[in-house]
Amino acid sequence: MLIMNSFTQLEVAVISYLQDYIEQRGLRALIHFELEGCYQLPLGKRIDYKKINQKLLHLGVDGEVVAEYWSNQWEYVSLFNGQSPLKEAHNLKQALYLLPKIFASQGVTNTLIKPVVWAGDYGKLALGCKNIFSADNRAVHIPNAVQINVSVQDSAGNNLLVSGDFAERLQQSFLQTSLACCLVYLPEEEAFERLLLKSKYGLADELCSPVDISGGHQGSIALYRDIGKHNQKMGVEPVIYDDKHNVIVSHENWHKTARIEHRLGASSQRYDPYLNVIYALLNVIDTIDGIISDGPLTPELNSQLPRSLYDQQTEQGAITLFANNNWFSESIDRTLSRVKVDTDLAATLSIGQQVKQNYLTQFRQPSIII
Repeated sequence: MLIMNSFTQLEVAVISYLQDYIEQRGLRALIHFELEGCYQLPLGKRIDYKKINQKLLHLGVDGEVVAEYWSNQWEYVSLFNGQSPLKEAHNLKQALYLLPKIFASQGVTNTLIKPVVWAGDYGKLALGCKNIFSADNRAVHIPNAVQINVSVQDSAGNNLLVSGDFAERLQQSFLQTSLACCLVYLPEEEAFERLLLKSKYGLADELCSPVDISGGHQGSIALYRDIGKHNQKMGVEPVIYDDKHNVIVSHENWHKTARIEHRLGASSQRYDPYLNVIYALLNVIDTIDGIISDGPLTPELNSQLPRSLYDQQTEQGAITLFANNNWFSESIDRTLSRVKVDTDLAATLSIGQQVKQNYLTQFRQPSIII
């Protein structure tokens, strides 16, 4: 059972109002998370992912854990069970809390939900290869991501990202808002170290994590329709297997899986699923309503993320960027005014401002008393 503080209760209320607004328009937003992490396991022990997933199912979490690319790396993947965005936020919040306990029951000494696992694996890809390693046993610093998958359905269950320009407009909305809101999905200083791994440590061949705000179908804010990140066919579902469990007949249904995948988020115990669902829903609403956000991007341009939470000489940090931009709070208030939410007229701050300021409070550095 999740225990919510007053800020989380406010976030939950906002998500409910945003969902109501979208449903009033005859539409439904679908949001799914993917979360990467690592573990430390005594030599000779192995993880039983089947038992982990049975436990998650028993606890009502719409997700499962699978092995990831690097040694001792795992990924929590949301299941497509038709859950609402609010339920999906609950799912990830529970996963962040429960997975260290569930892993510990299998002998894991430390579950690492953090942006970078330093020297988490060893090896160097052989020249020209993508899965064959050379004899060079250098350290690989593993980046761990949180990805948000977003799609929108009409009342008949049709995916709006399949045809027309809705998908491109939704992608463009994320491109325009991601810089000012990077504090939402990069919630700690090490998240910015993650962005520098490929260039700073020469790991460009081994790592495919994004480093800037970019579009297309291979960018950090990717539009997946019939082809995915690695130019593979999307929505391929096995239909018939042979006696060795090899797929001999499959069916392709990319209409079901077409989505925007926001790939910039960093795994962290400080990651706030509720705030990120609010961020995703605000972009959906702006796209539905045809609102163009102020932003530095056109579809052809990339934008560099800041190097820190904090200001660096001539560069604003993530905290300042979020504090100085009003899109997030104003979009909340604009939508709530349309669903006729009763607000406290005596309150100094609007609901959108309360959400923004509550989140910023978490990043205030304590005063030094001498």
